[in-house]
Amino acid sequence: MKVTFAGNPVELVGKEIHVGDTVANFTAVKNDLSPFNLTEIKGRKLIVAVPSLDTSVCDAEVRRFNVEATKLKDVTVIVVSMDLPFAQSRWCGAAGVEKVITVSDYKDRDFAHSFGAYLPNVGLIARSVFLLDAHNKVTYVEYVPEVTDHPDYEAALKAVRA
Repeated sequence: MKVTFAGNPVELVGKEIHVGDTVANFTAVKNDLSPFNLTEIKGRKLIVAVPSLDTSVCDAEVRRFNVEATKLKDVTVIVVSMDLPFAQSRWCGAAGVEKVITVSDYKDRDFAHSFGAYLPNVGLIARSVFLLDAHNKVTYVEYVPEVTDHPDYEAALKAVRA
């Protein structure tokens, strides 16, 4: 799949995810450096992938999903980026973000490859949003066509509320 990054076409690496797919587990690193496994999270999951929390669009996006998470009763919001766990923890503390789980894919890039969102030329994750049901079946997917743009918040939230 192709997207653009700052207007330049880039090819995403990994298996592209589609509505109806069932995703396998992926591993990442929690802010305390312990391992994260998707299988730890029960119920529905909204996975928000961002290139880096320290950019203006990612900052605004995660803050928005953090606010929305306070209104969602049956879904866990997981934010994945390549930021180091220390940076994620620092950013969450400074931003007052407490309702989403942030995990880092810096170590193995397992999420990036498993969800077809790896940007190999810059070593980042493409901006994307995935909604999984309790059995990890995909019910919503958005690969943002221009990585530096915001996702379609309303479409993602409508899918969560459906």
